Amino acid sequence: MTDYSKEFYDFCLTAKTFDKTHIARISTELRNKSLLEDTDLIIERSYTQKGVFTVLVTLLFYKIKHDKQDIRLHKVELVDSINPNKKGFSGRSFDTKHITPNLKKLGLPSMAESGWLTRSLEQAAPYDLNFPGKISGGVKNAFLNILNEVEVNNFSPNKVLIYLINKAFIKASENIIKIDRLDNAESISILEVVSILDRQFHNNYSTSGAAKLPMLAFHAIYQILLKELNKFSGCSLPEIGSYTASDRTSNTAGDLEVFNMNGVLQEAIEIKLNIPIDLHMVRRAKEKIYKFNPKRYYILSTAEILISDLPDIYKEIDEIKREHGCQLILNGVLHTLKYYLRLIDRVEEFIIIYSKLIEEDSELKSIHKQYWAQQINILNTRV
Repeated sequence: MTDYSKEFYDFCLTAKTFDKTHIARISTELRNKSLLEDTDLIIERSYTQKGVFTVLVTLLFYKIKHDKQDIRLHKVELVDSINPNKKGFSGRSFDTKHITPNLKKLGLPSMAESGWLTRSLEQAAPYDLNFPGKISGGVKNAFLNILNEVEVNNFSPNKVLIYLINKAFIKASENIIKIDRLDNAESISILEVVSILDRQFHNNYSTSGAAKLPMLAFHAIYQILLKELNKFSGCSLPEIGSYTASDRTSNTAGDLEVFNMNGVLQEAIEIKLNIPIDLHMVRRAKEKIYKFNPKRYYILSTAEILISDLPDIYKEIDEIKREHGCQLILNGVLHTLKYYLRLIDRVEEFIIIYSKLIEEDSELKSIHKQYWAQQINILNTRV
């Protein structure tokens, strides 16, 4: 039985080691087919549109292993409109089992489970040039052009995939920022930590992705709370997922979830950066509360609650408590972090865990990581 997982993993490691001369030759061939800009765009957007990257990688590898399969027919129920004997396959199943787990292992862009969880890509329509899915930023045309060239004009899927994986490793390496340990960490105050977090969250990065920072901060503090507070004895905290909506499925109650030892959801936390808490947000939370049944549900934001919505928000909170029993709590991100930092034994442990999460996160840009590294360096050089 073919071990596609191992073969894909080995393929990626081999592609990573190709020298510049080999990649330059592939680059020339791609340019001659007017595909170089398309493949480079896929790489450029590989972290903001991970679904497209993952699906394309999956389809190309599947084509290498099953050269007779029309990879544009990415679902079992799809059939070629001209030749009914040409049937589809389950791209999502192949991805979930063989591709995404290895992309994660290799530190390359990947979704939580599969690229097909992206709504624009999961549609039951062939990935031909008329595919109706909405994919932004020119990536749709790039994605479809590559598949068209491979399927219609017989361009080598092997060469496209080697180029994509090689460049993906290079891009991933550019996002590796080493964050120093904090010297004399025991001397830092809670107010200092909160002040640094405030600056970090609200810094003008001129790029997307900063919304992940408060999510990581809460994951760090909850790791400690689960160890130190009796109320969380035996509880677990799943690994943090993606902050992007396309990578978050209806199977999660919030950005963070705390489960008891029996797997029952205790708390769910929704975290917002610079988005005011309004009635619409509360009603979405209400739907999740009734679906997932947590005992507590937090909506935390760095922005204020929308004053005009407050009377209706209070009514919803009272109704949820009365009818369901869940306590819905609205608060500020920084206020809550300050309170939690007061509960833990060692503030420096939070900094160590948070720094590690930032260092290892694949969605954050290097500029986000560099800013935190600079703050640590400033603390280390103070008199």
